[in-house]
Parts: sequence; C-alpha cells; structure tokens
Amino acid sequence: MRPSQIPLRRAARQIFSSSSTIRAAAPAPIAGRSLSTTTGSDCTCGNGSRRPRQIQRSQKLQQQQKQQQRSSYHSYDHPSSPASFTPVEESILSAAYLHVPAHGFTSSALAAGARDAGYLDISPTILPEGAFTLIRYHLVKQREGLAARARELFGGEGHVGAYKPGGLSEREIKGRVEALVWERLMGNREVIGRWQEALAIMAQPSYVPPSLKELALLSDEILFLAGDSSVDPSWYTKRASLSTIYAAAELFMTNDHSPEFMDTRAFLNRRLREVNEVGGVFRNLREWVGFTATAGVNVLRSKGVRI
Repeated sequence: MRPSQIPLRRAARQIFSSSSTIRAAAPAPIAGRSLSTTTGSDCTCGNGSRRPRQIQRSQKLQQQQKQQQRSSYHSYDHPSSPASFTPVEESILSAAYLHVPAHGFTSSALAAGARDAGYLDISPTILPEGAFTLIRYHLVKQREGLAARARELFGGEGHVGAYKPGGLSEREIKGRVEALVWERLMGNREVIGRWQEALAIMAQPSYVPPSLKELALLSDEILFLAGDSSVDPSWYTKRASLSTIYAAAELFMTNDHSPEFMDTRAFLNRRLREVNEVGGVFRNLREWVGFTATAGVNVLRSKGVRI
C-alpha cells in the first residue's frame, strides 16, 4: 500500500462516520416526501407542510380509528361504540318506523318517513340496504333499550349484576335472563303483524349475516345485563343457546293469538328449562333456518320468481 493512500482512507472513514451520525440523529422523513430543510423542531417537508402539523393529523387519525373500533362483546377496556345511525338516517328511520304498522318494513314506509322528516321522497335512497335498514333500526333500538329496562327491573346502573356483593347466583341470572328475553319479545308487540314479512327479508342471502350478527349482539346484551360474568368456554355456549332460544320464541310469537301472548311465554319457559338437554340448541337452530328459508322462498314466489 502506498503511503499517500493512508491519509486519504482515514479522511474517507471520518467523512463516512460523520454522515452516519448525522443520519442517525436526524428525524426520519415522511414516506413519499423528501426532507429539504430543518429549523429546530419544526421541519419543512417537500410539499411545504410542517412536521408537527403532520404529526397532529396522524394522531387525530389514530384517535378516530380507535373510536371507530366496534367490540362484538361487552368490555370495560374498550371505548364506547359510535352511534349506530347518522343524524339524517336517524331522522328518516325514526319517522318511517311510525308507518310500519300500516305499510310494513317497506320502501313505502321509508318514503313516508322521509316526507314526515322534511326530506324528499327520494331521500331513502341514501340507505343502501333499503327496507332492511328499517328492520335493523328496529333490532338495534330494541336491543339498546334493554339497558334502561334492566335498570327498571333490577335497579342499579350498567352491568347490574356487578352491584350485588359476591355476584349473582346461577338461578338469579337465569331468572333475569328470562325477564329480559320476555321484555325484548314484547318490543315486537307493535309490529308483530308485520314481523313475518321482516323475517322473510332477513332470510334473503345478503341479509342473513347482519341478521345473525344482531341476534348475537342481543344475546350478549341480555346475558351482560343479567349479570353473567363467565370467562370460561360457557361464555360461548350460553350465547349460542340463548340466540337459538330467542329466535325460536320470536318465530312462535308471530303465530300466537293467545291473550297477552301467554302461549309464547309458556313456550319460552319450556325452552329455557330444556337448554341443557343434548341437541336442544341444534333443534332450535334447525327450526329457525327452516322457517326463514321457507319465508324467503314464499316472498320470491310472490314476486314471480319460479322456485
């Protein structure tokens, strides 16, 4: 090696070491943008924006994403879910719901509700799911109203079962579940004459997933309000059993003409007692699937579809 090359290599290593230190100390540039100049803590990016503003926007977006996260189960560690409907949807659907006894869960009820709310008849077109949105409005509002009914029935606030020292016994929880299921069934009283039509719409392939999701949310709501605090596999089995029992009782209720739906109440009590029988859950599920499928076929036939 020539003596003259040694100082040059030493200088090169010093320059490389200095540039590496500078890169390590400098803030990383934003993806897709070039960093041109920096002045203190406020760096100017290639598009002229200031880095602190970009950080604030990023933090705000993260907060919005957290707020939009929906938990499919109750948890004190999760943020509250946002409103189920926008203000415009709420105004149209709440007005349309009053027309359900006369027009059913149909586009006619939506159009009448839009007029009552001060919108044009074409306004319901903002609801991509059409008449099913009105059905979902009924399901959501009835489910959300159970918390207030639980406070009236059992006292306390929020997770009502958590306020009793030592928790609730299994028998007390079952009694509360029965009471809440019955309260929810009575929420269909005003629209029971139209509920078979609603079930037929819910049985359409595109609406089965959201319908089952609402059924699962209802079961979770009832067990939560009843004071159930299971953390073992029974958490799942209880919700599955309650979902099928409620669905069966709801179907039974559509054909019940007894005073104050006494036959439905007796049917519900029998099914709750049978919940531990082997195959009871699957029997109820088959009944629900069979009924909804038959109702869906009948609706399609009424529209001229050859099936």
